[in-house]
Amino acid sequence: MTQVLLLGDSHVAYFYWQSRMPSYKVMNLGVPETTTADLLASLPDIKQQVAHADVIMIMVGTNDVLTGNYEFIDTLKKICVQLSHDFPTAEVLVSSLFPMVLPELSDSTITNLNSHIEASAMQTGCCYLDTHHRFSNADHPVFLEDGINITESAYEVWARALLEHIAFLIEND
Repeated sequence: MTQVLLLGDSHVAYFYWQSRMPSYKVMNLGVPETTTADLLASLPDIKQQVAHADVIMIMVGTNDVLTGNYEFIDTLKKICVQLSHDFPTAEVLVSSLFPMVLPELSDSTITNLNSHIEASAMQTGCCYLDTHHRFSNADHPVFLEDGINITESAYEVWARALLEHIAFLIEND
């Protein structure tokens, strides 16, 4: 059975992924309030805890942005390199930042950061999962009132995008 490892912040942690991905064994190691530096520091423990993964999805960076750290791309790149080293047979997917709705944050800021995230993913041999585009074009509410956390219907969109990517990766192996 294909093993999927999910890493990141509360967006990952607060969703029951296994119910949306019953054909896969899902390990959700998302931790609320995680930054890229936190995730990088936790990678040795994750390697000890997880013997094998076929697909690894990373969704991190939101808390960096919320704390004003827009220089997290290099740390994300280090995460990708380390995961590729620790799990050499795994396909690593890096999810884009969501188009958060905050007065102090312009959409162009997130778009710009996502283009850097995509470039970093490609430079490290990882795949880029563009949820930003799907959420920007959604015909239903994506965010809760805080403008950061996503609705149940947004999780469905995200899970569907992830499943499509996994199916593509497995088919092309």
